[in-house]
Parts: sequence; structure tokens; C-alpha cells
Amino acid sequence: MIRIRKSTLADGARVLDIWRSAVDATHHFLSDADRRAIDSEVEPFLPRAPLDVAVDETDRPIGFMLLDGSHMAALFIDPAHHGAGVGRLLVEEALRRHPDLSTDVNEQNEAAAGFYERLGFERCGRSALDGQGRPYPLVHLRYRGALESGCGSSAASALLHRSVSCGANCGSGRIRGRST
Repeated sequence: MIRIRKSTLADGARVLDIWRSAVDATHHFLSDADRRAIDSEVEPFLPRAPLDVAVDETDRPIGFMLLDGSHMAALFIDPAHHGAGVGRLLVEEALRRHPDLSTDVNEQNEAAAGFYERLGFERCGRSALDGQGRPYPLVHLRYRGALESGCGSSAASALLHRSVSCGANCGSGRIRGRST
């Protein structure tokens, strides 16, 4: 049985492993140099971030999300659990808390956009560059019921969404400083 709980410092290494494996599985469009640079930016932040983690029956994290108000700054799932409903469970929890939920995905990550669209999100904008000015355009998404309030991004999204966002099961990837 999968459940959601708040992350602890003890989860730090595991959430970094999830982030790295999810990015490697879904972000083939990143250059090697950008992938390394993003990793060096995410590594000091992610283990201490206020995450919600999806855990298995042994309490081992298998996915996580980072919410910054009503903006989902990050959603990453261990590739071994892609397609098992973990991402959906986390998004549903986020929507329970924030019916006006928004997120961003890399335009090159079509599987991620499709994942959110199947859950009821609609495209409401686009940025030509990612949050750090890298050439990885972002698609802005908002949950259908909240579109009248417009597209929004958050400050926490920046680092993780530097150019790293979802996989079909996954995550928008910015985290520190700039919005997703």
C-alpha cells in the first residue's frame, strides 16, 4: 500500500537517487554539461526540501513532490514505479490541498505533458527558456478548474525546474529560487 508522508532528513539520499534516476530516464534532451550542472545545483537543496514523499509498505520513498503554495514545483517518481499510479496519487493529494494547482514541464518532455493533461490539466502558456535561461522551453499547465485565475509559477520551482521536469510519471524540475 502506497501512502504519502512528509519527508525527513533520513530520506535525503533516497530522494536524490529518485531525482537522478527519473531525470536520466525521462530527460534525454538535456546536454551532458547541463545535466551535471543541474545535478550540482539540486544536490544541496533537495535532501532538505519540504517534500511530500510517496512510500511503499516498508516506508521507502518511491516518489516525491514539492509544492510551493498552489504550484507543483517538482514531481519525480522512481522509474521502477513509473506507470503504477504513484504520480497520480501525489497529484491527487496536491489537488486536494490546492484545487487551483499549476505546474510546468519541459516542452521536450511530451510524456510529462500528456500525463498532466490526462489528469485534467490544460496548457496555459509557454516560456522559451527554462528558469535558468537554458534552451529548454517550459509549458505552463493549470488544473482545468482553475484556469480562470491564469497561469502561475512559484519561487521554489526554479532550481528543480531548471530544465528538469516530469517524466510520464514525474516531475517538474526546478527547485530553488525561481518559479516553475
